[in-house]
Amino acid sequence: MSSHRGQILSGTDIAKEIRQQLTEDVIIMKKTLPGFEPGLAIVQVGGREDSNVYIRMKIKAASEIGIKAEHVRLPRTTKEIELLSKLKKLNEDPTVHGIIVQLPLDADSKIDQHLITDSVSPDKDVDGLNTINEGRVAIGDLNSFLPCTPNGCIELIRRSGLSMVGAETVVLGRSKIVGTPVAELLKWNHATVTVCHSKTKNLQEVCKKADILVVAIGKAELVKGSWIKPGAVVIDCGINVIPDPTKKSGQRIVGDVAYEEAREVASYITPVPGGVGPMTVAMLMKNTVQSAQRAANKIIQHTWSLRPLPLNLKRPVPSDIAIAHSHEPKDIAQLAEEIGLYPGEISLYGNKKAKISVSSVLKRLGHQNDGKYIVVAGITPTPLGEGKSTTSVGLVQALTAHKQKNAFVCLRQPSQGPTFGIKGGAAGGGYSQVIPMEDFNLHLTGDIHAVGAAHNLVAAQMDARIFHEATQADKALYDRLTPTIKGERKFSKIQLRRLQKLGINKTDPNALTDEEKVKFARLNIDTNRIVWNRVVDINDRYLRKITIGQSPTEKGRTRETSFMITVASEIMAILALAKDLDDFKLRLSKMVVAFDKDGIPVTADDLGLTGALMILLKDAIEPTLMQTLEGSPVLVHAGPFANIAHGCSSILADKVALKLVGEDGYVITEAGFGSDIGMEKFFNIKCRASGNIPSAVVLVTTIRALKMHGGGPAVTPGTPLKEEYTRENLELLKNGLPNLNKHISNCGKFGVPVVVAINRMTTDTQAEIDMVRESAIKSGAFDAVPSTHWADGGSGAEKLADAVIAACNNPNNFHFLYNLNTSIDEKIRTISREMYGAADVVYDEKVKNAIEKYTEQGFGSLPICMAKTPLSLSGDPSVKGVPVDFTLKINDVSLSAGAGFIVPICGEITRMPGLSTRPSIYDMDLNTETGEIEGLF
Repeated sequence: MSSHRGQILSGTDIAKEIRQQLTEDVIIMKKTLPGFEPGLAIVQVGGREDSNVYIRMKIKAASEIGIKAEHVRLPRTTKEIELLSKLKKLNEDPTVHGIIVQLPLDADSKIDQHLITDSVSPDKDVDGLNTINEGRVAIGDLNSFLPCTPNGCIELIRRSGLSMVGAETVVLGRSKIVGTPVAELLKWNHATVTVCHSKTKNLQEVCKKADILVVAIGKAELVKGSWIKPGAVVIDCGINVIPDPTKKSGQRIVGDVAYEEAREVASYITPVPGGVGPMTVAMLMKNTVQSAQRAANKIIQHTWSLRPLPLNLKRPVPSDIAIAHSHEPKDIAQLAEEIGLYPGEISLYGNKKAKISVSSVLKRLGHQNDGKYIVVAGITPTPLGEGKSTTSVGLVQALTAHKQKNAFVCLRQPSQGPTFGIKGGAAGGGYSQVIPMEDFNLHLTGDIHAVGAAHNLVAAQMDARIFHEATQADKALYDRLTPTIKGERKFSKIQLRRLQKLGINKTDPNALTDEEKVKFARLNIDTNRIVWNRVVDINDRYLRKITIGQSPTEKGRTRETSFMITVASEIMAILALAKDLDDFKLRLSKMVVAFDKDGIPVTADDLGLTGALMILLKDAIEPTLMQTLEGSPVLVHAGPFANIAHGCSSILADKVALKLVGEDGYVITEAGFGSDIGMEKFFNIKCRASGNIPSAVVLVTTIRALKMHGGGPAVTPGTPLKEEYTRENLELLKNGLPNLNKHISNCGKFGVPVVVAINRMTTDTQAEIDMVRESAIKSGAFDAVPSTHWADGGSGAEKLADAVIAACNNPNNFHFLYNLNTSIDEKIRTISREMYGAADVVYDEKVKNAIEKYTEQGFGSLPICMAKTPLSLSGDPSVKGVPVDFTLKINDVSLSAGAGFIVPICGEITRMPGLSTRPSIYDMDLNTETGEIEGLF
């Protein structure tokens, strides 16, 4: 025992030292993560003045340290459910690292205090009052948040210099807040602890045996000097008010220990005030900084805690749907946590898929460097497809489950047209697919339906406007567009934008001249120059040309129009190309739906639609989180076709994924069809819009496709492959290799390394694989790797993953194929010459006129989105291999002003597919006993 007597353990001085250290820690944190700031929320119900004093003290301490403290004030009328709702939001807010509920709760109605403290997330419970954190202390897990006052007591004892190991320690009081937890902490610091309370016999004698005495009984000056062992350390946790006529206030604050008596006996003692109180606040700040440090480290360290799912491999490989049904996906909330998403950043759609809040994630991780960016493209495919989606999924499984890398795959949402038609879905296949595959291939989270509703709303409003302008006089039309409601007449926001566009600088509807009213009210759409039709996400050949307006109510105003499949909508392309909500809104407003009688474009904003479209699409802007068979993360978003649009998943999905994987991670994204179509548009349109720089290309090829290009018989969906494709045929393969080499050359023209993925099938021979690999490397591929991911999952793509990692570490010289400032004609010719191998390009006269008009209207600097058959490098789907010296004919051209590109159309491109004689629907059924879908691939 110490020979010292009456040494003061100043909580004020020690707390000051702790706060200084915490201030330095926060400064380092902010330097490491610019924009990052520790956050503390103090929730108060009611307005008790004593609580206000404590809160002001905590906010002041937090501010001095560099913690952003928010005082969340709730009125006395707050109900329990309202308080729980508020705490849930704070739990899910990634900018809040600590939450305190100020007690007592000053509410008019009864609120269960224990329920409230337990509703604070254990990860943010900086008071240490959640039962889970209390339980951790009880079993000796001291890595969680320690209760503030008890931990402050332990720190004070340490500062006395007295070792707690083996020390006889008495805790006077067993409250949940102080007595019980301080006893547990002392126990785990190896003290021999006795807990006393109101029922303890011979209390004075028990206390006098203590080397360390902690008093938290709540009775003023109960413990006298005679109760204390000479040389003991005394920690006084009490705060009591007693009368004192010598004080101006008539009272003074004392502890549970008779201080003047005790200091004559104790070696060290804490004063009241100035002892335990300041330490409680200091420990609260320490817990908050520790919580923020954990959040910061989670961002800095990048490494996910991903737990792969095992594959149940079978031979022969079963159908896709049988494989999908034999593997149980993990709960999507678990996957989200594993990859570093916060609960408030996801919206669950059941337990197998979730929407991700783009704005929240990008804001939180805005400082973080992007990961490596890999695009998967293909050679000119057979009608069966060559497995780009399957390869993409297999590759992400190899990178995550087998190479322990952070990796995402970003895929397009498949249209229901192909799903119920002939091609099937786009979830991958075999042991490299997205699950649940039925959800993926059908409605998913409703994005395509939202796009369809938005697109058709545009059509409905346009036709309605044409009708109303044709059937109303100028004054009646203007008055209906600007009605007086509850005595007030005003323009809406979107109408004010139209006035600004027209150069009318007025805001009062009554102030316009008659000429200005007509100019504002009449769009004067030329019904012969309407470029907007309707959509449905089903193959329906009879909707390719229809007549509308045949009801007598439309007064004879009929016109011909058409439907196209929903994924061909410009809104789908905009969804895929928007960089954020503001960009999305701006692009929607710019959509040209028709031209007026003077040839001036009429936009969605002119029709007053932009705000309504945003409402319909507010959820569709968020990508959907799913998983592969091996539990690797997948982002599914947007679904534009590559032959009629730009054929890539969304920029937003890629941006979210690139931030989540961190700078050492990998994001795999797919571009539709071959390098001449999807990849070219990925580079020239998508990367130009996003600003993201690709690290490598994975070019998927199959022996089957190369044999077809070498002169093999036609490959027809639904019929067995001919013998040439199922037996070794090196001559046929050799003749088809130029197609692969052309696609490798196409990749090289963008300055990005290309890895050829040979999607190996069971009938491929080693000699065939060797021939393809040798040819690919001679043609400039960084590497060429056979991959068996369809049959083996991620393990079958490990060598492909190694090659991709190496290619991403290889310097590249990415550049665009053309300059936007060159003419529309020159951009078309550059693509045709460099990507397809065309010798010349010819235009119909109407195409020449349209290009000239687009240039005059200021659209000449837009990129080009070629609409062309994917089945040939030329514009003729029957021409295989590598055609040369051909002329590419452009027979139409359209403008997608919102998406931001010009669409030249080569040959007959159908925007509404039809069903075949025997579509896939014949094989599909719902098992009414099990609820399982059958026959879906």
